[in-house]
Amino acid sequence: MSNNSTLQDVTGTILLAGAGKMGGAMLTGWLAGGLDPRRVAVIEPHLAPEIGALAEKGVVLNPDAKAAGSIETLVVAVKPQSFREAGAALKPFVSATTSVVSIMAGTTIAALQEVCGGAVVRAMPNTPAAIGRGITVAVAASNVSAKQRAVADALLRATGSVEWVADEGLMDAVTAVSGSGPAYVFLLAEELARAGVEAGLPEQLATKLARETVAGSGELLHRSDLPSSKLRENVTSPGGTTAAALTVLMGERGLRDLMIRAIAAATKRSKELAK
Repeated sequence: MSNNSTLQDVTGTILLAGAGKMGGAMLTGWLAGGLDPRRVAVIEPHLAPEIGALAEKGVVLNPDAKAAGSIETLVVAVKPQSFREAGAALKPFVSATTSVVSIMAGTTIAALQEVCGGAVVRAMPNTPAAIGRGITVAVAASNVSAKQRAVADALLRATGSVEWVADEGLMDAVTAVSGSGPAYVFLLAEELARAGVEAGLPEQLATKLARETVAGSGELLHRSDLPSSKLRENVTSPGGTTAAALTVLMGERGLRDLMIRAIAAATKRSKELAK
């Protein structure tokens, strides 16, 4: 299998541990992408109705290790703070041939190997995965085979783009930029609306203008081959209104400085969580 493998190429049983927002988004993407639901098992103590309903399609819910049989890939999507307890319960599902794909923030390959065992892929997705527009960065342990990496790639790609790195040390900065990044964009929409109200706009109109501007600009960025700097320049007339605003945003202690400090703070916190 190559990294261009599709979900139809995935063999064996996939066990998803944790079907909350991110785990549920991945499961939805797998099934929409053609993965046979009869080859998917889910462990989730608090099943949402839409996840429970998948049993009718063949998804196995909350099996024990004996009933689950041989698991080819375990996808761990539980909350990081619950991992030590949950991971011990998952270990019976892991054999020497099982690959373990983790999407938990701040949880190292070494910690996953210690608690679960198996051939570990550590991945960091983000919340746009819920609409198939996520970006995931993944790193594989040295004992992950080419086939296991390809299976992990196909499972992760069901919710958006995937990038692979060789250095696990990059994952803290990845978490800060793309893992936490959607919150920064939502904050931009929030504060743009607030500033509009301060400038005299009705709150409802300011909110709609901010949301649609951020969403539309993101879609333009997605569809365009131009760098973001060029798209910014295309909106900016010399001496115009945009230039006046950018003088503030790009000035001393402006957005660049704020973003550098924000990413540094998130990276530092990710490293602390990994200890």
